Amino acid sequence: MSRLLQRYNDRERLNHWVIALLFVLTGLSGLAFFHPAFYFFTNLFGGGQWARILHPFMGVAMFVSFLGLFFRLWRDNVMNDADKEWRAHSGDMLRGDKKKMPPVGKYNAGQKMMFWVTALSLLVMLVTGVMFWRPWFAPVFPIAVQRAAVLLHSVAAVVLILSTIVHVYAAIWVKGSVRAMTRGTVTDAWARQHHTLWHEQMTRGK
Repeated sequence: MSRLLQRYNDRERLNHWVIALLFVLTGLSGLAFFHPAFYFFTNLFGGGQWARILHPFMGVAMFVSFLGLFFRLWRDNVMNDADKEWRAHSGDMLRGDKKKMPPVGKYNAGQKMMFWVTALSLLVMLVTGVMFWRPWFAPVFPIAVQRAAVLLHSVAAVVLILSTIVHVYAAIWVKGSVRAMTRGTVTDAWARQHHTLWHEQMTRGK
């Protein structure tokens, strides 16, 4: 049996799943107001009024929760020269040829981009959301600013939703990845195949 390496501790996994839950709830309540076809989602929150009230609070909670993950993981997600080579060969990987992929650390360039897209999207949604958050802050901003904020908020939300779909698909596509966020560990073989440099770091001296 292949030995196991710890990839995430209990706190990091709990943090991740709290963010995931808040993402689903905030996303569904937001979609309810994005288009009439999705308005039925308000039934999950006790109706339109409650959905409108809860949506911004859940959004703020999601942002704060992500901050906990951000400060623990941002150093591992800084782009470097090796990531340029990974991006250059990403097409080969999508075609099923992984032999040309360079060795990577804890995260590859695709995962790092997902991390920063999430961080930027959440920041944009927080700032713009405050600008039209009634009745608390909206009266402070001119109506033109509020309209621009609504547009930017929607664009950031769409970007976050699409990138999250890619994130989930990639986690399922790369067999063994889901285990990292459910049990906190990955097999030695998985780490050696997908994150060679991180594997060397974790097994050095063992």
